[in-house]
Amino acid sequence: MFSEISAISAWVVVNAIASSHVYADGEKIAVFTKNQTNPYFQMLRMGADNAAKQMNARVTHYVPTRPDSIPDQMSQIEDVITKRPDAIVFVPVDFKAVAPGLLKMNAAKIPVVNVTDRVEKGQVVTFVGLDDYSVGLATARYLFKKMNGTGGVVILEGVRGVLTASERLRGFKQALTEFPGVKLLASQPANYQRLAALNVTENLLQSHPNIAGILAANDAMALGALEAFDGANRKVLAIGINGTKEAMDAIKVGRLLASGDNNGYVQGCIGTMAAIRQLRKMPVPKDVVFPAIVIDSSNYKAYDIPDAQRSCPRWDSVVK
Repeated sequence: MFSEISAISAWVVVNAIASSHVYADGEKIAVFTKNQTNPYFQMLRMGADNAAKQMNARVTHYVPTRPDSIPDQMSQIEDVITKRPDAIVFVPVDFKAVAPGLLKMNAAKIPVVNVTDRVEKGQVVTFVGLDDYSVGLATARYLFKKMNGTGGVVILEGVRGVLTASERLRGFKQALTEFPGVKLLASQPANYQRLAALNVTENLLQSHPNIAGILAANDAMALGALEAFDGANRKVLAIGINGTKEAMDAIKVGRLLASGDNNGYVQGCIGTMAAIRQLRKMPVPKDVVFPAIVIDSSNYKAYDIPDAQRSCPRWDSVVK
């Protein structure tokens, strides 16, 4: 009789635990990024994978078939809601246009961690990303000081209408007000793409023969601009943002002046950790915003880490 009661009690306890859906490990995390072409998002996905591996969770990646496609991402959101992962790490293609998708995730009661671009509407567990205005301001000031506060500069913008692009551009323009000797020759979008930046810069070189500085909203565009100057057999001071491996290689040899730190790998790590921590009822702050740091020849070694040697930082070393 006693053994029967014990067995029944054990069964009740086990089923109570199962029904309460307490997470221990093996959580399923869906990770949304914008495209396959930008090295920043490649690093973010790597960070998400490594964080999930370290915490014994599972990641599935969702990337638009067409780079930065709003319809593709909205379709993938519908698919994810049907498949019901435990949580979502979400980089919106467009902070306004895909906000209805976030509202649908909210309605489905799937926790969402918003990374890189703040979504305009909807509820999120936390935002993980950079103060894009501050990094734009810091990188522009750095470039203008290296130009001795004088000369013509070209701005290569990201995707117009995208929040990261508009905030970085706002930072660039604020810095211009602080350096009256620096003249803005042109400001054009190159959509965060290297080839587009190459083409835009080649055209600008025809009409502006005295470009002294290139201020690019990401590393890919800065490197594309440098290719255009190489083709014209000319030199220029160029700076980007994101701190990608390609940028570190270029800084190392003196080709690229500097890059604003926007560590996609660490954001992928912390964003995925935040999602898993939320599921495990561990504390997560409402915002994790990284400081504006300029990476140059004096400090690049701390960022120049081979992919195979990367591991995610401890949560408490990043989140204070």
